[in-house]
Amino acid sequence: MENSRQLAEEWLAHLAVERGLSVNTLSNYRRDVERYLAWLEATNIKDLADVKALDLERYVADLRRGTSGGKAMAGASAARALVVARGLHRFGLSEGHLAVDVAKEVAPPAQGKHLPDTLSVAEIAKLLDGIGSRDPVTSLDLRDRALLELLYGTGARISEALALTVDDYQMRNDPQVLVLRGKGNKERLVPLGGAATKAVENYLVRGRPALSRGKSHALFLNSRGTTLSRQSAWTILKKRVSAAGIAANISPHTLRHSYATHLLEGGADIRSVQELLGHSSVTTTQIYTHVTAQNLRQVWAQAHPRAQRSNIGE
Repeated sequence: MENSRQLAEEWLAHLAVERGLSVNTLSNYRRDVERYLAWLEATNIKDLADVKALDLERYVADLRRGTSGGKAMAGASAARALVVARGLHRFGLSEGHLAVDVAKEVAPPAQGKHLPDTLSVAEIAKLLDGIGSRDPVTSLDLRDRALLELLYGTGARISEALALTVDDYQMRNDPQVLVLRGKGNKERLVPLGGAATKAVENYLVRGRPALSRGKSHALFLNSRGTTLSRQSAWTILKKRVSAAGIAANISPHTLRHSYATHLLEGGADIRSVQELLGHSSVTTTQIYTHVTAQNLRQVWAQAHPRAQRSNIGE
């Protein structure tokens, strides 16, 4: 097992250096690798070279049942654990430690499709237009409006928005385009609409100077003048949703989901939405087509004269 643990460390180092994975992603990978190796050891499998496809199937089944030393996992979590195990085996094959990659033969567990939560266009307008609509408008009002307008206006992940600096915004070659740095430090260009531009510029001129203590170059600051945290951003959204009277339990990611859904409903093609969201595969983006199809079915059921069941024969 010592050789397998050494191989795992080499793989994690490879992911950090060659793939540029984030600290959080690497931490998740390490946890899953350690769980997998511990399971192998507990089942008396001494080396990755001794693993059979049936062993991996048993591992995934144990994760789902919670008999691997932890709580029972949902299908998505077990599938992610299998992805990590597959990655380790594939790396072992490439490094000559393994003669065959048995992990590629194992199918991930079936998962129920979860449709992402979204807000309607009317709810988005109610949420955003209500921020700073009353006098006096504070620097925090301006910041919150700018943050939420940018999240919805670009489809940015919250981590991407909070990583922006003042220079990222002000030193753009094209004033209508913003550069976002996504997973793996990959950059993508996203259009920045008029509403988001106006909100961010109002914040930069009238809001951010009052918050800044010269401690941070981050675009979005907290009341202490340091970089706004993810938890604080979530709290801001929760507060603003409540103030708007919107009965929904949402997160900053809900604005990203709403952005994608509204683009597709407005006629955008899925490949363009994939690029705007920074998805590496169109498969990830396709979940939004289920959302829009669901909306279309609801419209059809309400509007089509033959949608309702006939009373003939009753």
